[in-house]
Amino acid sequence: MARITKGILGGFSGKVGTIVGANWRGQDIIRSTPKPSSRPPSDKQLLQQTKFKLVIGFLQPVKNIQAKYFGSGSGSKSRVNIAVSYTISEAVQMTGDIPELIYSKVLMTKGDLAGFQSVTATPQSGQVISLSWEDNSQQGNATSTDKANIICYCEELRTYEIFESVAERSVTAANITLPPSYAGKEVQVWAFFHNAKETLACNSAYLGNLTVV
Repeated sequence: MARITKGILGGFSGKVGTIVGANWRGQDIIRSTPKPSSRPPSDKQLLQQTKFKLVIGFLQPVKNIQAKYFGSGSGSKSRVNIAVSYTISEAVQMTGDIPELIYSKVLMTKGDLAGFQSVTATPQSGQVISLSWEDNSQQGNATSTDKANIICYCEELRTYEIFESVAERSVTAANITLPPSYAGKEVQVWAFFHNAKETLACNSAYLGNLTVV
């Protein structure tokens, strides 16, 4: 059963015969019910499906961040969809027949805010990672109150640790502490700034593959 949402001349949601109605990003959409295909997928389609599954599984835990801070989200694609498309096209490589992520090319955020200057990340004892950077508050649209955020991913554990608003840009340093289960493990580390109003972010910076002490 379908439901009319804006009177008899408005859009509807649900299914009527072979027609499906929905509202997508504020627009009323009407489309036909897709017909199931009897053709087996081609090798190219199977590969694309494998890449899509790899990227979706990897980005799922950070989708709330990307929903706010990846591109403009204009048009029919959401920011999350844009992040997935970017990662598939720019940050996946083939090793034999197996698609793999290129972590150094992954962007966790993508935006117009001025990014980090001379940022480094160094493991310390006690599962601590120390970050330092230069204060570039006078550069472009940067401000001293922009917030630094750190994202760590452990491929072995298949888990993320996300540290939000750990320091302001002008502080130029921050320490984060990972759980004890990360000791001796390798982690991929990214950092990004967002402004104090949380309306703008920079392109995330990849800080390398670090071994947690």
